[in-house]
Amino acid sequence: MAEDKNNPQQQNQINIELSEEIAEGVYSNLAMIAHSNSEFVIDFIRLMPGVPKAKVKSRIVITPEHAKRLLAALKDNISKYEASFGPIKQTNDLPQFPMNFGGTMGEA
Repeated sequence: MAEDKNNPQQQNQINIELSEEIAEGVYSNLAMIAHSNSEFVIDFIRLMPGVPKAKVKSRIVITPEHAKRLLAALKDNISKYEASFGPIKQTNDLPQFPMNFGGTMGEA
């Protein structure tokens, strides 16, 4: 079957490479968002129990247009998720971690 160069779907196709390191992902349980007139900055943070300092694990900088596209994509995916698995429970509280991760407290 010959490629149809007039097919808009093939003209808009993008090859995306995903390295093994990036494919593993990074866990984040907090995100902070800031913006200027030209960009949105999203910091993905890992907050660990018993540690007074949280670490930014990844920072993504996007244009306002891409931020709006991301919002639409998240809304669509959340709707699909909730249709399959039920409503996502949401609280306004920060995550509450057991200070000892459920085990016995150790001494140093």
